Amino acid sequence: MIDLDDELAVEYLAECREHLVTMEADLLAMEKGGEALDEELANRVFRAVHSIKGGAGFFDLVKIRELAHRTEDALALIRAGEMVPTPGRVSVLLRAADALSALIESPGTSNRADNTEIMAALAGLREDEPGAAGECGDCEPGPGQPGGRPLRALLVEDDFASRLLLQTFLSRYGECHLAVNGREAVEAVRAALERKRGYDLICMDIMMPEMDGREAVRQVRALEEGRGILSTHGAKIVMATAVDDIREVVRCFRELCDAYLVKPIDLGKLHGHMKSYQLVA
Repeated sequence: MIDLDDELAVEYLAECREHLVTMEADLLAMEKGGEALDEELANRVFRAVHSIKGGAGFFDLVKIRELAHRTEDALALIRAGEMVPTPGRVSVLLRAADALSALIESPGTSNRADNTEIMAALAGLREDEPGAAGECGDCEPGPGQPGGRPLRALLVEDDFASRLLLQTFLSRYGECHLAVNGREAVEAVRAALERKRGYDLICMDIMMPEMDGREAVRQVRALEEGRGILSTHGAKIVMATAVDDIREVVRCFRELCDAYLVKPIDLGKLHGHMKSYQLVA
């Protein structure tokens, strides 16, 4: 585990506390609103939990990450209209926020915490919901699924050697388009969405000329959401960075990136992320 007295860890934990205060207030407002979905509230809570989850993964706070991930899954279903935010379900989410707050207050011992009860409660939220999450009989099978199409990937990298390595690797699985800065990446995503052939995976460097990776991720997510594509159903975005820029990675989780890799890129780790997202078999 990274030293939790480190300046970056202290900053992350302080930000988590702020997220949780806002999250509880938003969930209480959602609870009072009944079963009607307030999209702004749902989106704000989702972003807060995603940011907590992403940073927890970096700092090896396993139980915090697991609980945030399970909470995020429930919120993703609400955002997508696949689960109704009944008062009972919102009550469970409030309990999850309380549990996250307790873990954040004692991060050094959080990995030994017993989250069994709240994890089970979150897992059971959909038991009385008709239909299954993500069912779509007419949808095109994605990469990594039986009968699925080839992967569609966008590689955003200004360093030639890194670009060549990743392009060679990703091309094994399907199309791999290239961009050398964030501005080109945003335009490539815009064009792909207009053709209704959005990317499955975006590998994005952080420090680039013209537009950095963090701003590019923010604009990519805005393009997706402008077309009704929530981040949970959009491209999986993996950030790549040098060790010196790792602070920017933690900040990128606020913009809804999904994972990060430290340069030089370990292709085994990248493949592991792709498998976890069901982009490859």
